[in-house]
Amino acid sequence: MQHPIYKIVILSRNRSLYSTKRLVEAIENKGHEAVILDHLKCDIVIEQDKPSIYYKGERVKNVDAVIPRIGASVTFYGAAVVRQFEMMNVPTAVESQALVRSRDKLRSLQILARADIGMPKTVFTNYSKEVKKIIDSVGGAPLIVKLLEGTQGYGVVLAPTKKAAESIIEAFHSMKARVIVQEFIEEAKGADLRAFVIDNKVVGAMKRQGKEGEFRSNLHQGGTGTLIKLTKEERKVALTAAKAMGLSIAGVDMLQSERGPLVLEVNSSPGLEGIEKTTNKDIATEVINFVVKRIEQSKRRKSKKYNSDV
Repeated sequence: MQHPIYKIVILSRNRSLYSTKRLVEAIENKGHEAVILDHLKCDIVIEQDKPSIYYKGERVKNVDAVIPRIGASVTFYGAAVVRQFEMMNVPTAVESQALVRSRDKLRSLQILARADIGMPKTVFTNYSKEVKKIIDSVGGAPLIVKLLEGTQGYGVVLAPTKKAAESIIEAFHSMKARVIVQEFIEEAKGADLRAFVIDNKVVGAMKRQGKEGEFRSNLHQGGTGTLIKLTKEERKVALTAAKAMGLSIAGVDMLQSERGPLVLEVNSSPGLEGIEKTTNKDIATEVINFVVKRIEQSKRRKSKKYNSDV
């Protein structure tokens, strides 16, 4: 029996990105139709009982599912587009609310702490003058200072001494830049773990090591990825963190510490390139399998509702 052909929209600003190209490939390999829409070129029409989206003047119709690939700098509008698709009863791989939640570093950490997940000790203040107290409260120097809006390792500074920490925090404050101050986990040795979670399963994991003399392990910063088998505890923490954030697809970044795995961040648009090349796994197809499952669940729900209304 021939399977149905689904129209799956990828919200992406750049069709030549590795992740976008791989998702298109995986959709087409499964016999479905892939459509790329730049979310910043989508017009949202809000009307009672008739929510709609227009793209370059044309109404977007007959969409079966949406995969958001939304950069941090355009979270606000990107999430609004995802929310509009949700209002049109289109299943989405990442829900708008979870996307917004994951992009707010402070809110994310509060959610993770409430879920009893280990993380480096973190302080956030409203441009406090008590800089010395902030430094002491995370265990002194060395420590990490992070811009609340930073991504891919940008806006993350290691302060090696107390004096340097004071200067960095005061400089950010004078620029009215909001920062969090975080304990430095020395035993991690400039490495972290990335667990790729889909539908409450870890489908791939890698250890990312910062280049020589670099404490940031991001692959964008020249770090290298190696295949790793997570411990039972690391796997459990990754799944708990993704669930706490309400993310069905997530990249969970953790540090290996003397007190167990510590979560740094839960990424709602994790890149596919590093994880696929390191693990040699077809993660893109895993994403599409999950999206198709969501479409079919949604269709069953609609059919059930229709039958009960008749």
